[in-house]
Amino acid sequence: MAVDRRTVAEQLYGAGGQPTSNFLVAPPRFVSPNTTWEFDLQKAAALLDQAGWKRGSDGVRVKDGQRLKLVYQTSVNPIRQKTQAIVKKAFEDIGIAVELKAVNAGVYFSSDPGNPDTASHFYTDMQMYNTTPGSPDPQAHMDRFTSWQMAQKANNWSGRNVVRWSHPEYDQLWRQAATELDPVKRAALYIVMNDLVMAHNVVVPVTWRHVVSAANTKLRGLDLTTWDSNLWHLAYWSRAA
Repeated sequence: MAVDRRTVAEQLYGAGGQPTSNFLVAPPRFVSPNTTWEFDLQKAAALLDQAGWKRGSDGVRVKDGQRLKLVYQTSVNPIRQKTQAIVKKAFEDIGIAVELKAVNAGVYFSSDPGNPDTASHFYTDMQMYNTTPGSPDPQAHMDRFTSWQMAQKANNWSGRNVVRWSHPEYDQLWRQAATELDPVKRAALYIVMNDLVMAHNVVVPVTWRHVVSAANTKLRGLDLTTWDSNLWHLAYWSRAA
């Protein structure tokens, strides 16, 4: 409730951004209609009150002698630092102290098992990056929440499940979807998987980023697709007279 998705989408991405409450956002048949998102700092503050986090003299919430302070990291990127600033401001308004951390992208996204600042180590409280299905079929995309993909020392932090979430029902659903031949039933399985991830707050989707492309009005045969380069249909391009 304290993540202002709409401001991030509209102010930082413009036509290229859309706030979302789903992790799986495409193709349409896999998109869950069951999730919602809400930006409401009063409700967020009330939840913290109910959980026993009370404001201290400096405005930061405290519970059992522990100050509510989070470290929030991402890679060095102007838009990501602006996103961090938007989130930090809202969090601080409700009494959560936030320390921002920006890591060089060459380090953050590297596979160096000895570097604690990589995204796969995830040694901070919150971290942000962009991810995409890469294919119209979501099997590989949703693999990142299976228990066998957990990034850990034993696999040199190479697993795709960097949040290290483990849920038996999710694992079962993923395996079932891998062999389900009925497209309607298979889509329903992915919707349930997405809803489990959202219900357990495994990730907080912020913006569904769109690719914005432009072309000369005389160009024919462009035929853009979400799943490939803008040049994929190049052999069929032509120029109108």
